[in-house]
Amino acid sequence: MLAFWLGGCGEGNWNNPYPQADSKANVLYSSFEERPKHLDPAVSYSATEYQFIAQIYTPPLQYHYLKRPYTLIPLAAAKMPRVRYLDEREQTLPATAESAEIAFSEYIIEIRPGMRYQPHPAFARDEQGRFLYHALSEQQLDAIYTLADFAQTGTRELVAEDFVYQIKRLAHPGLHSPIFGVMSDYIVGLPEYAKTLKQARERETAGLENKKDYYLDLKQYPLAGVSVLDRYRYRIRIKGKYPQLVYWLSMPFFAPLPVEADRFYSQAGLVERNISLDWYPVGTGPYMLTVNNPNLEMVLERNPYFDGEVYPGEGEPGDAEAGLLVDAGAPLPFIDKVVYRLERETIPYWSKFLQGYYDSSGISSDSFDEAVSITTQGEPTLTEEMEAMGIQLQTAVTTSTFYTGFNMLDPVVGGDSQRARLLRRAIAIATDYEEFISIFNNGRGLAAQGPLPPGLFGYREGKAGINPYVYDWVNGRPKRKSIEEARRLLARAGYPNGIDRESGEALVINLDTAASGPDAKARLDWWRKQFRKLNIDLVIRSTDYNRFQDKMRNGTAQIFQWGWNADYPDPENFMFLLYGPNSKVGKSGENAANYDNAEFNALFDRMKNMDNGPARQAIIDAMVDIARRDGPWLWGLHPKAFSLHHAWYKNSKPNLMANNTLKYKRIEPELRAKQRMTWNKPVTWPLWTMLLVFVALILPGIISYRRKEHGIGGSG
Repeated sequence: MLAFWLGGCGEGNWNNPYPQADSKANVLYSSFEERPKHLDPAVSYSATEYQFIAQIYTPPLQYHYLKRPYTLIPLAAAKMPRVRYLDEREQTLPATAESAEIAFSEYIIEIRPGMRYQPHPAFARDEQGRFLYHALSEQQLDAIYTLADFAQTGTRELVAEDFVYQIKRLAHPGLHSPIFGVMSDYIVGLPEYAKTLKQARERETAGLENKKDYYLDLKQYPLAGVSVLDRYRYRIRIKGKYPQLVYWLSMPFFAPLPVEADRFYSQAGLVERNISLDWYPVGTGPYMLTVNNPNLEMVLERNPYFDGEVYPGEGEPGDAEAGLLVDAGAPLPFIDKVVYRLERETIPYWSKFLQGYYDSSGISSDSFDEAVSITTQGEPTLTEEMEAMGIQLQTAVTTSTFYTGFNMLDPVVGGDSQRARLLRRAIAIATDYEEFISIFNNGRGLAAQGPLPPGLFGYREGKAGINPYVYDWVNGRPKRKSIEEARRLLARAGYPNGIDRESGEALVINLDTAASGPDAKARLDWWRKQFRKLNIDLVIRSTDYNRFQDKMRNGTAQIFQWGWNADYPDPENFMFLLYGPNSKVGKSGENAANYDNAEFNALFDRMKNMDNGPARQAIIDAMVDIARRDGPWLWGLHPKAFSLHHAWYKNSKPNLMANNTLKYKRIEPELRAKQRMTWNKPVTWPLWTMLLVFVALILPGIISYRRKEHGIGGSG
């Protein structure tokens, strides 16, 4: 047995967690950290879920994989939507019309002919054209446990009606789509449509004994703002002008959904078996979900009917030199199968990445020093060990912001008085976010100069982009103003050396937080240290998350920490975080600081629906300057994403807006198999040593036995 085991070890890959037969297969290996809750495109709205469904569904538009700034291009659409503006009398207006003149905008979307859905039992028909599985009997259901148990599948061509049907689903009373509220403000008739569907469901189920199999047929109820024009064209009519709609058209919310799938999954017998659209998506994208075992693994495999998309032939400067255009014009996707394993802990994942069993990896704090070195100029580089393995590092500033906000309704830190403004400015200078990024983020971040992250229209680079109230421009880079300047501002605010000049009492400020645990303690201690520079006593008011949310809604927090990830790369998606009518208190909006500046609000109303150009840039510049002057936030940081990948992992470029980038990735399985063999040679010397010791222990006994057997050494 020992000899057999040692013989097996000599072949390498003794610790391979995957089938040996797949060692050279065109399979990508990745992971997920938590179970996806929704895979229904009308409901799904998290990165964990988009990791899967963005590879399966094909909305009309997508982001160009390589170009920056982020650029929308057609996906299911044959070309970019044609937009027509109408006045109150529904007369066509010129493209240059002012927003105030535009009563409606119409988007005419033409889709590519010939696109087909993945094979699925919802499309299966008999010889007479009748659906095989839309009215399953109890006998049929007895043999069904997963989607793979259906013997027959079918497909059909994608048509415009599928897109219209999905938009209708946003108002379905049983789905609770997270974007229904937003879209109700824009899509003509959507709020009324939701009421119609609710009333229809109540009316149609009133006399039913068994309501489990009830199916609400959306095709019977037209939606005023969305209509089919012909087989390959449909129209969306929205109120006013809302150019951001095109960004929504790149999200799965607006991907097509076939009515056959909705009807198929509405059967109670399937719902009881967890066979639903939330579990098994149906799309026209490059991949389809074939295994959904969220306690172990999820598997995507190539959709055999996907066709017509190729790797991009252009990008931005440097892409060709980086090898990102080698596959230009090649049909997509490149990879046949993707296996995602559940990995709740970062250390096991990291170990498997270093062994070659995962193709790419993020970098946790635990493994950062092993992977990355920071130069004296503050630039990240790979360690010698990583470089020797051929591992490559990629970094990108995310389209996100994490900030510390002042409750502008608070009598001490809030308001628009000069006293409060100077107090906030002094705290902003004293709070060393560069140090925070270095200590707690391993240098993975960029100190924010305002509300806009890099990569968005309106963001200013260099000297023109610094916050002059907190930074100076020194030797070609921003430098935080001195703590002496902060103390001078504090004194001008009426708090010399942290003492309220009017009351003679020490200034006390409260930081409300739901953070807890050892990591949170270190961060909160750091925050106390920042305020001590100004001799201000910072009191940490920790509470549970629900209580913290109540404080934010009621406006009883004083200072708090918040964040925002871009829904789409438009400045409106960040500027609205400071828009007065969007305040948290009283309006339940995302303006957590409850900042309300009339001039800023008026500029936002003008800017939000403008097309990108010099006029919009000028308004954004004015808005950013107002916000910097008033300082409702300590502008915080924009996180920087670090990722690693092996030498066999090709066409990797961070794209922080696109979620459907799997189709562009390519691997070299032969190189991966070779490196796995090299990196995973078993250490067998302890076993050989044990074998020698074992032989040394039993050999004398064997010799003695043989002597006795042959009468050697016996007496008489």
